[in-house]
Amino acid sequence: MTAPAIRARGLTKRFGRQVAVDGLAFEVPTGSVFGFLGPNGSGKTTTIRMLLALARPTGGEVELLGERMPRASASVLPRVGALVEGPAFSPFLTGRANLSRLDAADPRSVSATRRARVAVALERVGLTHAADKRAHAYSLGMKQRLGLAGALLRPRDLLVLDEPSNGLDPQGTREVRSLIRRLADEGATVFVSSHLLTEIEQLCSHVGVMRAGRLVASGSLDELRAGGGREAVVSTPDAGAAATTLRRLGLAPAVLDGRVTAALPAQTTPESIVAALVADGVRVRGFAVSSPSLEERFVQLTGEGFDVAG
Repeated sequence: MTAPAIRARGLTKRFGRQVAVDGLAFEVPTGSVFGFLGPNGSGKTTTIRMLLALARPTGGEVELLGERMPRASASVLPRVGALVEGPAFSPFLTGRANLSRLDAADPRSVSATRRARVAVALERVGLTHAADKRAHAYSLGMKQRLGLAGALLRPRDLLVLDEPSNGLDPQGTREVRSLIRRLADEGATVFVSSHLLTEIEQLCSHVGVMRAGRLVASGSLDELRAGGGREAVVSTPDAGAAATTLRRLGLAPAVLDGRVTAALPAQTTPESIVAALVADGVRVRGFAVSSPSLEERFVQLTGEGFDVAG
């Protein structure tokens, strides 16, 4: 079996008496797009810094690309592209010059191909037109794009992106989403922290949710939704009769505007409910099984609201 791209066991970080990250254990499957969610102050960025050996854990261990960190940093980190807490560049150098300097700092970089490599990175994030503008004149969204370009100067097996859509307009957000999908299609694993639930829901195959320094859920997007339970929804002109049938089946129905809803236990199949309704003469206009949205599931897990659209 392929080793996970990221594996954390008992990952803990304390600052004095404050526990910022408390015993995290999770895996990021190779080839997945993993969304890392949580309210502000939940420990997401501290966790990312420990994954990348930018901060030393108080306890626990981290593996990146099958290697123990930080012991294997020298061999692993060149295979990892990262954007953490916003990009930082020399303000009076152009975007192109900043990337050239960043590329030159990589001991594995080949200088003869640097110009072409920088040009490709700028083109991938839509900054070719601003390549020769000084970085201090860049908007927040342009700086974010330049940071992404820096992470893409070399082919990467793993990308760790902390709020990659920060400061981008809707079109820029769509372009970044499309870029992340392309990178995943090319074989990279992408670990993305975001406060935009719609982005995570459209983009990610797997999700982890943080609350107060602890991981409260982790798994595929479908598993996360399923953990919130299922609900049967019956549309019928015979709402009272439908509710009676559902009670007979051991459910607890609620009636609102011609719709009858009830939590659906794992052992109860949708087919058995529809059959019982028809047998009781209930006229069924529609029947559906719904799971909570990612937003609803997030609120269930953390007790907090979230920025859905940005």
